Amino acid sequence: MNQGILIARLVIGLLMAAHGAQKAFGWFGGYGLAGTAGFFEKIGFRPGRFFAAAAAFGEIASGLLVAFGFLGPIGPALMIAVMIVAAMSVHWANGLFAQNNGIEVPLLYATGAAALALTGYGTLSLDALLGLTQFWTPVLAWGAILAGVVGGAANLALRRQPVAARS
Repeated sequence: MNQGILIARLVIGLLMAAHGAQKAFGWFGGYGLAGTAGFFEKIGFRPGRFFAAAAAFGEIASGLLVAFGFLGPIGPALMIAVMIVAAMSVHWANGLFAQNNGIEVPLLYATGAAALALTGYGTLSLDALLGLTQFWTPVLAWGAILAGVVGGAANLALRRQPVAARS
């Protein structure tokens, strides 16, 4: 079981961190902070640079926390928050499947994050190595998931009318 959790953590975490690095630094074919900021402005997140940086570094931080298995449900909560924003602001209108730019990918990331928050990171994690696993109770895990959902919703509430739709 611990090896399976490790594989899930590494894949979900490192891909999420790389996704954030695309936004922040332009790595892996991304647009960097300037390009991402312009896109965020167009979809109603202004100031675009602030929201782009928050998304990028939220994705990097959440991904690395998950990959290393550190600080229990905090990384998954951050991941859930950014994926809710992505799903609702970019992908929702396109349906379910990724082929149509739907919510499939952010839904998979958020679901994987929630599952890791609830199962814990296993014995092959920094939390286990540092003796932190006893702190992450199911109540705290559910609280972190709820905080991620509320954080995503709060971010969406700050969104303004998209630039293309304004008259």
